[in-house]
Amino acid sequence: MIGYVTGRWNEGVEPVDRSLLPERMGEYRRKGCRILTMTGTDERLEGRQFALYWVLADDRQGSLVTLRTDIPEDDPQFPSVTAVFPAANWYEREVRDLLGLKPIGHIDPRPLVLHGDWLEEGYPLRKDYRQPARPSSVVDLDRPVHYRGEGIVEVPVGPIHAGIIEPGHFRFGTLGDHIVHLDPRLFYTHRGLEKQAEGRTVEEALQLAERTCGVCAASHAASFSQAIERIANVKIPERAEGLRVILLEMERMYNHVGDLGNICAGLGFAFGVQHGARLKERLMQINEELTGHRYLRGVIQPGGVDWHPGESELYDLSIKLKEWMNDLLQVVETILSHDGTVERMGGTGKLGLNDAMEMDVVGPAARASGIHRDMRRNFPYGMYRFLQLRVPLYKSGDVLARYRVRIDELEQAYRLIREVMELLPKGETLVPLPSLDEGSWGIGWSESPRGDNVHWVMIGENQRISRYRVRSASYVNWPAVPHAVEGNIVPDFPLINKSFELCYACCDR
Repeated sequence: MIGYVTGRWNEGVEPVDRSLLPERMGEYRRKGCRILTMTGTDERLEGRQFALYWVLADDRQGSLVTLRTDIPEDDPQFPSVTAVFPAANWYEREVRDLLGLKPIGHIDPRPLVLHGDWLEEGYPLRKDYRQPARPSSVVDLDRPVHYRGEGIVEVPVGPIHAGIIEPGHFRFGTLGDHIVHLDPRLFYTHRGLEKQAEGRTVEEALQLAERTCGVCAASHAASFSQAIERIANVKIPERAEGLRVILLEMERMYNHVGDLGNICAGLGFAFGVQHGARLKERLMQINEELTGHRYLRGVIQPGGVDWHPGESELYDLSIKLKEWMNDLLQVVETILSHDGTVERMGGTGKLGLNDAMEMDVVGPAARASGIHRDMRRNFPYGMYRFLQLRVPLYKSGDVLARYRVRIDELEQAYRLIREVMELLPKGETLVPLPSLDEGSWGIGWSESPRGDNVHWVMIGENQRISRYRVRSASYVNWPAVPHAVEGNIVPDFPLINKSFELCYACCDR
């Protein structure tokens, strides 16, 4: 397998004829590779064609390879690879909806992003797409699954929910209280961030990257920045690398402790709900004291970080986090000593190792199902390459395992922050970027609280963004939720869903 090389649009890439795509992808699948991301591009203005870039990762070897397939304008289709790579399902359906590149032989021909009432005028991610002022026609693209059979009942839930949450529609096929099948439908508030990025400067696109997800701003900023830094062939200062780790682990901590409380909400265990919210709020107050923003926006940027904490600030942080950790451990001990809570989580919402592997699941969900996968270890970036990272691993794949993974990672995040403070050198925190060559592209990643978060960027004219692709951890993990839900009872769905704690906005980008 060739290693990944960042640079010109055709550098470090294995060209694959579209007729041979399933065969070649199958070969990489048999080698143990997974899809890190797939990007469709419209390169007709540069004298080329449409193209698909498949970035494949070998976690064991720590290597990446990119396959590029040209798609002609007069025949915009390609053979589907979903049969050999099940995780390609959403990628192929999305590229059909937004670029008009049709995956022939796909197992699920329904629209993914453009469901509901949609304009028939063109494909939004093509360069020649223009939003019509007045649509000439609208087509109903909804194709829900309908369940038939004696005793089978359809139970629709959402997209409007009884709480202040994002919209998602869940159509259950049930036999009594037991879930036979779940058909989830997302993408109700697609914002077109990738389209908005076209023609913007790097600085302007960073604002979009940070707003992909409200609670993963640092992870998205880090992934985007690393993509730009790889294109520019820039190494950021070591102090900036360390400060990024502190920010990313702080983001992991406030997300994970919030998730611990939210899972308790699915149980109706008020003690865990209230203390989870309290502990999360304290961390967000610390974020604001440190950086000026509760969600850590405006700090990580291409070239380093715009953050200059002094020794006294970092010392105060270590003291506050030590007190916070002592508080957390007492709360966790109480929760896990509650027999009813542990029994309700144990054995519920199991995601087996085989299903998790087939769906290329990432993050805590993967590690709870026995997959030893973490971008900080398998593809170390920044100062993570110098740190002692212990990846927690469970095999039961149930709600309790996902709960315990988060507890372990909270303790490790605290330890990593302390370790970084000991290693943190003095010096600059930001370096300028050189000119970015037109046609160059790069990829950046981070291990967000939900799993690996991948950004793919191509540079166009005048150092502006030509194509921007965001692949969040939620985008990968959502298709696995129905596998975990099947066979459980309907009242356990909120608990199972909260144990994955996936984001809708990360898909609606």
